[in-house]
Amino acid sequence: MGDVDVVVVGAGSAGLSAAKTLRKAGLTFKVLEATGRIGGRARTSTEHFPVPFDIGCAWLHAADRNPYFPEAQAAGWTLHHHDMNLDHLYYGKRRATEAEEAGMLAADAELAGLMESWSGDDDRVSSLMGKGRASRAAATFAGPMDFGVDYDEISVEDFRQAADLEPNYFTKEGFGALVARHGADIPVELDTPVKEIVWDSPGIACVTERGTLRARAVIVTASPAVLSFEEIVFSPALPDAHMESFFDLPMGMLTKLPVEVRGTRLGLKPFDDLLVERPARHDIYFLCFPFDTDLMVGFVGGDFAWELSAAGEAAGIDFVADRLCGIFGNDLRRHLGRSMMTNWGGERYVRGAYAAARPGKAGARRILSTPVADKVFFAGEHLAGPLIQTCGGARLSGEAVAAEVAASLARA
Repeated sequence: MGDVDVVVVGAGSAGLSAAKTLRKAGLTFKVLEATGRIGGRARTSTEHFPVPFDIGCAWLHAADRNPYFPEAQAAGWTLHHHDMNLDHLYYGKRRATEAEEAGMLAADAELAGLMESWSGDDDRVSSLMGKGRASRAAATFAGPMDFGVDYDEISVEDFRQAADLEPNYFTKEGFGALVARHGADIPVELDTPVKEIVWDSPGIACVTERGTLRARAVIVTASPAVLSFEEIVFSPALPDAHMESFFDLPMGMLTKLPVEVRGTRLGLKPFDDLLVERPARHDIYFLCFPFDTDLMVGFVGGDFAWELSAAGEAAGIDFVADRLCGIFGNDLRRHLGRSMMTNWGGERYVRGAYAAARPGKAGARRILSTPVADKVFFAGEHLAGPLIQTCGGARLSGEAVAAEVAASLARA
């Protein structure tokens, strides 16, 4: 553990891109990763199904601004533009009528307009919602399936600061594999969680079980949830505003429940979007047969996703099977094959999907973007400006913060 110019905490998208930027600037660095792999919340599995499956992020959002998109193109990977328009709507087990589908689209447009013109005191998306099923179904995409939290927990101001993420693309080879490819040339110390960051002496010191690493600055890319749990202790304590920001940016939850459907396509086309709206926000969205594979990928978000995580994988898989059979008939069970459930809430060094500011706390992102003593810097999807909650945004955040660190050290 020799001294370096900069320590980067975390080898996810932000940490890897920060390291590349530091190397380009001619600075020495060390990347310390708590887990046994690189990529963070970008992870492609080839263990669960005979095709690559993204356990974490899957959409290449904002492809015209996403640095991963041209890399996927250059690698010759298979890409598909996904328009994100809802193709099939069910209320419980019943297919919505054309009038009901039109009602949902109208409610969605109304909600978007109200959020755009919002200037009130109640900073919750739920305060702008109309009544009835159409409004609840529309709000699903402005809540659990988008921000990872329920619409009464979403800040309107925070939501409005996020960019329109079109165009959105999928890659057949896997987004996690793309991130791993991007970071393959970065030396990373795996299985090395940082326990303490000491910053009141000249430079900083990162304390690990493998020893203490000293540097002139540190870039922390851990999630706000990890920091609020004080997995990393700051000595002395950070300013109150920074500490509070960890709690004001709690992690939402988006859980995936993919299931193989063999021998039938159920009258659905590859990449169709299907939403089942149910009471008590127990909604589920399906991405149907991506790249004409046998997978129906279910998504649940917000509080219900946390509930399913607590119930366990078997309960989650049963829930998906029951919903599909409720719509397409019980004979479908003989076509169902392998399935699984993601559980990012159970990952100690992640603790959720991505960060969403509490109502009234959208300013927490700005506070956390401010370095402490020009030595402690933060980066990640939670600090990605208009591309918050995206892997591409995390990469851009890491690059920008590393450039800021390089400039700061050059002035010192």
